[in-house]
Amino acid sequence: MTGRATGRFPGFDALGQSRHWDTVTADVILARTGPPPQPRFFTGTEQATATALLNQLTGQCDEPLGVPVMEMVDARLAAGETDGWRYADLPEDGQAWRETLAYLDKDAQDRGAASFAGAPRQEQAAIIQAVQDSSEWHGLPASRVWSLWTRYACTAFYSHPWSWNEIGFPGPAYPRGYNALGVGARDRWEMNDPVDIDPVEVGRRLEEARRIHAALVEKEQR
Repeated sequence: MTGRATGRFPGFDALGQSRHWDTVTADVILARTGPPPQPRFFTGTEQATATALLNQLTGQCDEPLGVPVMEMVDARLAAGETDGWRYADLPEDGQAWRETLAYLDKDAQDRGAASFAGAPRQEQAAIIQAVQDSSEWHGLPASRVWSLWTRYACTAFYSHPWSWNEIGFPGPAYPRGYNALGVGARDRWEMNDPVDIDPVEVGRRLEEARRIHAALVEKEQR
């Protein structure tokens, strides 16, 4: 299920364009809005950890019917559908996922939680932030781990029509194609952005504010 957007593009629904897609394209996209596939790669414990991690990365902790990112990542790994390359200083993607999920559980246990999924959300966020801020994490290059997680998370999240609604993307233009080419040009079915604010810059400022706040809290605790 996917509903109309309620944020930056209120009332917009990418699935409203489905009648313009060819049959193959429509079948592929509409299948993403149905019940997610049962996990075949992650174990039960890994499923819980991966869900918590991916929901944090995609901002879906409070979404009751969010994009099933964990199931989509699981399906890729079960089918061996990687990006076609990997970092030489990381294991193969599937093994890297298993190892890093286990490390997240260990970090959570070191902080007193039973598991990463069982830790409070703020604690989960702090553990993830520590990975992003580190150069090395459990003997692995932290930047590579961060790249692994975010590549898979973004590929899954932004392939779903629910996300398209939030960014005003009407989906693939098959077979009609795009005619209005160029910066700022739009075809008649494309949604105009009513908000003249760069979300990337807003996000950068929020992240910087969170870092400053965390540093102040840590200083006070000392």
